[in-house]
Amino acid sequence: MWSSMEALLTWGYGIQLEDYNRLRPLSYRGADVFILAFSLISKASYENVSKKWIPELKHYAPGVPIILVGTKLDLRDDKQFFIDHPGAVPITTAQGEELRKLIGAPAYIECSSKTQQNVKGVFDAAIRVVLQPPKQKKKKGKGQKACSIL
Repeated sequence: MWSSMEALLTWGYGIQLEDYNRLRPLSYRGADVFILAFSLISKASYENVSKKWIPELKHYAPGVPIILVGTKLDLRDDKQFFIDHPGAVPITTAQGEELRKLIGAPAYIECSSKTQQNVKGVFDAAIRVVLQPPKQKKKKGKGQKACSIL
């Protein structure tokens, strides 16, 4: 069952940022799902989802489903972290869900790699979306008529 499934992780070792930005979209071809992650303790990371990543994915991989993931869940309620990092702003679950709806993602999951909380859930959601994709709503334009031939 798993032999035909692949996971592609892209890392930019040894190349300039501008080269990586230019070459990165080449790795999107053939993707069945994207796991788009942002930090739950960084407003800039959260904002980059809609400002940078969604436009790029919609342009280079239209129609490919996206699992939205909030990372560093263990730090969101860590008062000491926010004392030590006064510029950090926690992102709420409600904000994550709002972003999920805005970008049309079928799932939003918060996780922590440090505590392993919900990490498996991220990959389970990606597998579910690939194996059972959400049904697309058919759009009928004004004046279009449906025709059924039996």
